Amino acid sequence: MNAVLLVSIIINNYNYEHFLAKAIESALAQSYPHTEIIVVDDGSTDASRQIIARYGDRITAILQENSKQGAALNNGFAHSNGSIIIFLDADDYLYPNAVEQVVAAWQPDLAKLHYRLDVIDSEGNPRGFSYPGGGKLSQGNVAPYVISSGTYTGVPTSGNALSRQALAKVMPIPPEFYTTADDYLSVLMPLYGKVGSVETPLGAYRIHTSNQWALSEVTGDRFRRFIRHDLQRCELIQQRGRELGYAVPDDLYMRFFGRAWSRLASLRFDPKQHPVPSDTSLWLTYQGLRSLWLYSGFNWQKRIIFSVWFVWVGLAPQSLAKPMIVWLFAPQYRPKAIAQILGRLKALVNRSKPVAVSTAEDGAAS
Repeated sequence: MNAVLLVSIIINNYNYEHFLAKAIESALAQSYPHTEIIVVDDGSTDASRQIIARYGDRITAILQENSKQGAALNNGFAHSNGSIIIFLDADDYLYPNAVEQVVAAWQPDLAKLHYRLDVIDSEGNPRGFSYPGGGKLSQGNVAPYVISSGTYTGVPTSGNALSRQALAKVMPIPPEFYTTADDYLSVLMPLYGKVGSVETPLGAYRIHTSNQWALSEVTGDRFRRFIRHDLQRCELIQQRGRELGYAVPDDLYMRFFGRAWSRLASLRFDPKQHPVPSDTSLWLTYQGLRSLWLYSGFNWQKRIIFSVWFVWVGLAPQSLAKPMIVWLFAPQYRPKAIAQILGRLKALVNRSKPVAVSTAEDGAAS
């Protein structure tokens, strides 16, 4: 175990009265004693503030006007003292040994340590899998993967413990990232130190209709949000990476196949609302195949499986393409027979894992 480290658990909340108490109780129940719990309420209009008030001086409560998640994280960080920071979304929660496991695995050269999260539904029932889906979490010097493909295998906000020293180099989160604060931190933290990982789930990630990234349902709006999000993500990497002296490729955006399949899914799912007018199915199919075979790191069997997906979705009639899109991005909607076949295929081809999976599209990686 490391020397005594103070860990700050910063819970950001907006109108999650049904989940908030569980998040706070999970922070208070940590087996590691050297913690501080800060709850930032971002202008909730439900009963959240009454729930926060019940905990008195057991927590530090910060009540701000509605300014979005990024502002809440900035405010919480400014009031924190910990050497390690965990930003916990109010709809998620930590297991009692989470902080103890983080501190036990912590190393001085880490910018962050991430860990898996078990997926639950809105009622707290286990979904039977952890987040992210296939492959081990990225670890070590992850910066080259971020620079070369714009992504790596990571976990959403609640699955990260961040170094205060490294975090100070990227905070405060700029206003343009207030609604994508998770991705801002995910992209930048590996540029300021190594990444550690714990493969054991240390908390729960809740999928429900109010979660802006969790795919509880598949809609064209979700894909359009992914696209805008990834364009912003790549611009950030190119800007900050070059400031730090990295050679960022000009074609960064299309080096990760997840962006190609989000674009292709958006175009085929709802072509009239697709946000990139110049896109065509053939071009996106080609970009998806190119990124798979040049940059994905998959073994050849897995590349073939995903290649079939790109060709099918790109060339099949829309009525046949839509089910393939839904089954990829939302595993819970796969027919039982399809799920069994994919499970067998996954067992056969899982000998080689991807080096990079986007946090935004990880719902598709299950």
